[in-house]
Amino acid sequence: MPLWLSGVTAFLIAFALAPHMRKIAIRLKFVDLPNERKIHRDPLPLLGGAALFAGVLAAFFLGFAWKNWLQTPYVGVLMGAAMLFGIGLLDDYFKTRGKDFSVSIRFVIQILAALLVPLFGGGIQGFTSPFGGHHFVAIPTVLSVLLTVLWIVGVTNVFNFLDGVDGLAAGIAAISATTLFFIALIKGDHASAWFAIAVTGAAVGFLRHNFYPARIIMGDAGSTVLGYLLAAIASVGAFKSATVISIGVPILALGVPIFDALRVVFVRARAGKPVYKPDQNHVHHWLLRSGLSQVQTVTVVYLISACFSLASMIVLLLNR
Repeated sequence: MPLWLSGVTAFLIAFALAPHMRKIAIRLKFVDLPNERKIHRDPLPLLGGAALFAGVLAAFFLGFAWKNWLQTPYVGVLMGAAMLFGIGLLDDYFKTRGKDFSVSIRFVIQILAALLVPLFGGGIQGFTSPFGGHHFVAIPTVLSVLLTVLWIVGVTNVFNFLDGVDGLAAGIAAISATTLFFIALIKGDHASAWFAIAVTGAAVGFLRHNFYPARIIMGDAGSTVLGYLLAAIASVGAFKSATVISIGVPILALGVPIFDALRVVFVRARAGKPVYKPDQNHVHHWLLRSGLSQVQTVTVVYLISACFSLASMIVLLLNR
């Protein structure tokens, strides 16, 4: 079964489902309320994450006709994504009522979801040494699990931080997932390629309804699932048997959300503020304050992300 079927299926499902999710959200008053931190001034439907996740799920089940996914770590990945989607919906529901959901509960669910990846055989298991015949150097199981969980939980949250301007998170997810798709192809990892292009398709399908002016937004149920899926795909595919130098490939592929979040966390910590509290110190906020429109801001960040992705591909090809 050709890999492009995964992306096309996810695209069509997300594209077709998003308008229906918008109608349901409006009917149920499942909308994101404006506040001093947010750019939009009107309530926006919050069920876009359902369209995204449905697209990825459709590609997953389509893949059963081609490959036995029960023999890959992606069963655990989908289970973890479902957990984050559920807790994300609950978090979004609290937002619709002007309340904050427990950060600690969200964090625990994220850790449990991340643990499913190494439990099903994925994760950061070691690296290929450039010395002594390029032997694979395994790392201890405890350290492997710890690094995998830190990576997945970290990327999950930095992607959530990024979702602040119409079309930004979905577009960056599409660029990053496409990069991971090509990395997986180069490494001959067809399972990771199938899932990466599914994320690309779902993100692009949803982006049609989420680009400025957005008619629906993904909410935490969408942004955390996207971040989790991208981090999991990288830990199952790009990190596996990576050389010391090419360990930076998945980090560069997700460079915009990672480096932006690190900068923001540093600024918050230096100011004595809780690092998990949202504010307007992200790169897209800075670009907006500099006078750029939302479309211009998103375009600039897309270009930066594309440069990071290109750099990751160059690093990978130079170390083959």
